[in-house]
Amino acid sequence: MERTLAQAAALLGMTRPKLIALMREKDLLKGNLPAYPKRDKAHLRVKNTSWFHGTHGMQYSESTRVTQSGIRWLAEQLGIDLPAIPADRRDVA
Repeated sequence: MERTLAQAAALLGMTRPKLIALMREKDLLKGNLPAYPKRDKAHLRVKNTSWFHGTHGMQYSESTRVTQSGIRWLAEQLGIDLPAIPADRRDVA
């Protein structure tokens, strides 16, 4: 499962602008895209999207997505403590 930067920020307990600022400080983002897409491809990826606009023709955009394994990796890179995953009490006999 891939998440947007806004969704990843919510999981990390911050806002999207704060996450982007921290990622830029740590040289993980250049603009809003991964600074090193080949190095970090297991954790961050670029999603390409296109659509047709009636007046301006084909429009293209790119956005950063965070993979499932990228959430924990991102927390480690940024020095953020992830909240503990609550224990599942359904298995208690």
